[in-house]
Amino acid sequence: MKTINCLSAAILICSFASAQQMTTTNPLQYPATKKVDTADTYFGTKVPDPYRWLEDDRAADTKEWVKAENKVTQAYLSQIPYRDAMHEHLKQLWNYEKYSAPFKEGKYTYFYKNDGLQSQAVLWRQIGDGAPEVFLDPNKFSVDGTTSMQGINFTRDGSMAAYQLSEGGSDWRKVSVIKTEDKSIVGDTLIDVKFSDIAWKGNDGFYYSSYDKPKAGSQLAGITQYHKLFYHKLGTAQSSDVLIFGGDATPRRYIGAYLTEDERFLVITAAKETTGNELYIQDLSNPNSLIQNIVDNFDNQHHVLTNVGSKLYILTNLYEPNFKIVTVDASDPKTINWKDFIPATDDVLTASTGGGKIFAEYLKDATSFVQQYDMDGKLERTITLPAIGTANGFSAKKEEKEVYYTFTNYVYPPTIFKLDIASGVSTLYKKSGVRFDPEKYESKQVFYPSKDGTKIPMIITWKKGTVMNGKNPLLLYAYGGFGVSLTPAFSTSNIILLEHGGIYAVPNLRGGGEYGERWHVAGTKMKKQNVFDDFIAAAEYLIKHKYTSKDYLAISGGSNGGLLVGAVMAQRPDLCKVALPAVGVMDMLRYNKFTAGAGWSYDYGTAEDNQEMFNYLYSYSPYHALKPAIYPATMVTTADHDDRVVPAHSFKFAARLQEYQNGPAPVIIRIETKAGHGAGQSTEQVISGQVDKWAFMFWNMGVKY
Repeated sequence: MKTINCLSAAILICSFASAQQMTTTNPLQYPATKKVDTADTYFGTKVPDPYRWLEDDRAADTKEWVKAENKVTQAYLSQIPYRDAMHEHLKQLWNYEKYSAPFKEGKYTYFYKNDGLQSQAVLWRQIGDGAPEVFLDPNKFSVDGTTSMQGINFTRDGSMAAYQLSEGGSDWRKVSVIKTEDKSIVGDTLIDVKFSDIAWKGNDGFYYSSYDKPKAGSQLAGITQYHKLFYHKLGTAQSSDVLIFGGDATPRRYIGAYLTEDERFLVITAAKETTGNELYIQDLSNPNSLIQNIVDNFDNQHHVLTNVGSKLYILTNLYEPNFKIVTVDASDPKTINWKDFIPATDDVLTASTGGGKIFAEYLKDATSFVQQYDMDGKLERTITLPAIGTANGFSAKKEEKEVYYTFTNYVYPPTIFKLDIASGVSTLYKKSGVRFDPEKYESKQVFYPSKDGTKIPMIITWKKGTVMNGKNPLLLYAYGGFGVSLTPAFSTSNIILLEHGGIYAVPNLRGGGEYGERWHVAGTKMKKQNVFDDFIAAAEYLIKHKYTSKDYLAISGGSNGGLLVGAVMAQRPDLCKVALPAVGVMDMLRYNKFTAGAGWSYDYGTAEDNQEMFNYLYSYSPYHALKPAIYPATMVTTADHDDRVVPAHSFKFAARLQEYQNGPAPVIIRIETKAGHGAGQSTEQVISGQVDKWAFMFWNMGVKY
């Protein structure tokens, strides 16, 4: 095996033999997990569910099980001799100033900044080139740093702002309103707001969305049904907020609202599932105007980008799966009146506005390509980016003369640029302070065949000079669902892997959005197996070409990606050495019975749809597809406050995997406390989680650190 240099003499070294000793001669003793005689019957098929009791995460016996599992997990991780040294090293890497791109509201320019190891990023502001001052510091909202600010929205004149708070990572939010001049609180704090933005209407009030709060009890009592759009008038009680749209009259699972920049039009998006939405507008300049439907198609996505008077600019994939921009007059917005503004191409289009321009942001093989248009549809220029990678931003108010964007890729730390809109010249605004030399590393995009011959793109990253001899620790990460595109992005955590001769590989599986809606649909419902086949083929390609081998391969994914890892483990337990399924959707027969799960049926289908759909889900559902076998070393991760993909999925999967593990490799579950589905974790929580991932992976591969 390749010898890997230590970073310092203080870092402990373990040998391959010692790693094997922990996993073979001393197998773990797992907590005794009771089994109950519970089953459901679908279309005549009885499906046992012996770990159903773990769904009640508030029950005393579940809490005791969690404590027992965490005790085993922490005892196992604490025996890894270099875990503490790895933690200290990652803290050092993480300890640099991090900035967001600035944005202007009223007379102030705002930006987020983290000094290095602060639990949460702080919102700063300044006037012109004046001295910056702290505007809001979420680190002061809680003692342990687990209360986070999840978005802020300003009035048009910037004199007031409403910000959302998440406690312990929950999707349920509180909303506070302040005057920006003196930061004084205005009115009462709103509670129980979920999956919502804030849309100000003048300075008098704002629109927001939420659900009826479920009754206290188990997660089964926590199903979120129909979204409601409210208007909150400042100075009034939340109980008197006016229902604008949704509820029983217009039952929709997801409702969003925003105003055009001139505040003339209220725009409402309404959806039954996570893909596709209706589109509505209301002309607020006319006191007698009603909410008017523009598109009643749930199978496609539509978004009003901006307006010029009564002309609406709409981004849509209606009839064009890669999206296009159309214009239409709001007085008669029927789809038959739509006029192409920026036609569709072979590349997937998203768009933003700033300085009276439209920035068309394309994905070309999962990387960014940006063009600037005027409001008449004339192409003014292609924006020159510093490299091949991901560019985000290009958003500002109409009167601004410049926009900011952030560029990154797997070896290019996030860097902020300022674009002069008139000239198209980009200048460096803020360089990343991370201790990383991009010149020592490289990324390469390859295209490999999946099981059915479909070509799948994958970007592979490694340190220059790495010998491809099949002995390199490799982390294969993917998602493959919900039209989500995985584009190149730098990760401070990945330095740990790359520094030690490791390789990071990210394939763009079907089910994602990298090639538009056709690519997405090719990984949904009865085609979900394509996603798993794409992932397995990626692993086989990497092994065939000596980037790694089975003994040095780890597979990883979170949420829908956790489902991916769980399903692949069940189908191919021989594929890899280490598996890292995070906050995964593991019970495909019951996922729609928890919190927001019912909204995922566009991608998954449900066991109640028909017998064919039930049979398909039952065949790959990670929890149900497990059988006695020799499984890889597995660390399941979840969080006690995850109210999106509830921890019951991971609890049940881990319990059954421990039952069925016939090999010597460990199966542990790491349950983060005071954390949710990912957003809002404190810096220490993030670092600790990443350290345990790398330590578990390295240790079970016998990799020296």
